[in-house]
Amino acid sequence: MRRAAGVLLAGVLVAASGCGLHSGSPMADSVRPGTIGRGEPLKGAQLTVTSKEFTEQLILGAIMGIAFEAAGADVLDRTGIQGSIGSREAVTSGTADGGFEYTGTAWITYLGNSRPISDPHKQWEAVRDADRKNGVTWLPASALDNTYALAMNRAEHEKYGTGTLSGVAALAEKDPGAVTLCVEGEFANRADGLPGMEKAYGMSIPARNITQMDTGIIYTQVAKGKCTYGEVFTTDGRIKSMHLVVMEDDRGFFPHYNAAPMINTKTLEKWPAIAEVLGPVTAKLDNQVAQTLNAKVDVDGQDPHQVALDWMEREGLVKPG
Repeated sequence: MRRAAGVLLAGVLVAASGCGLHSGSPMADSVRPGTIGRGEPLKGAQLTVTSKEFTEQLILGAIMGIAFEAAGADVLDRTGIQGSIGSREAVTSGTADGGFEYTGTAWITYLGNSRPISDPHKQWEAVRDADRKNGVTWLPASALDNTYALAMNRAEHEKYGTGTLSGVAALAEKDPGAVTLCVEGEFANRADGLPGMEKAYGMSIPARNITQMDTGIIYTQVAKGKCTYGEVFTTDGRIKSMHLVVMEDDRGFFPHYNAAPMINTKTLEKWPAIAEVLGPVTAKLDNQVAQTLNAKVDVDGQDPHQVALDWMEREGLVKPG
């Protein structure tokens, strides 16, 4: 998700020639077609992939690049650009050809809307239609939805039995002292964060029951039971590794941040097979997959690119070359 629009660093985007950047690291994976890329429909293409700098984005950027390689393309790796704006502008300007982006980020941060659309598919359609004028084509979105949520540890879950945000609101009304929150400062003050959530669910949580802290600390504090509920991102690998239970947003309050391929339209017109190559890959991405892959990096310390490659081979999408 990562809503904050980053500052584009000087020198991140450089002059382009054809479909790629002059600088960057060529991907050199020894892969061949599996269930994708048969017939190498991208043979002869020189494609540049981009991403933001956090774990999930690095993995998704590698997944896109490896898919292109299996389909015969030469791929330049420009993943890891700081902030949202840099990777976005790389695609709109044509200095990169594609990357996975989040529908909510596009709708709110790039396209300037203040209210998200509650239906995830309609949100994707709205982004797709609105972004056409910017030279960007959005391919179908995945089920991976990296949005806000509240989570609790299993002991607290067994004690209080809540599974939805409506259940949290009911508990707060019945037993106000039972609902303590660990949240980021940003979440505590955003309209699409705690204030909006309380309003949408009719919650009234006393300020003394809310503790603000850095994101990483929230997960450990919730796991230890230092707070009943903590603000989490739904695809974070620590949810799975720390055995946290995520509360369902049963009223659909939080915006949807489904990951989808954002492709430069001119590139797609030249290489329309990009859509058929990425379709089966995107279809396999969901929150459970993201949590597992993110944990391999954030918890186990593995390399994001290798995590992406291992997953694609395991899923049969590509085969070792």
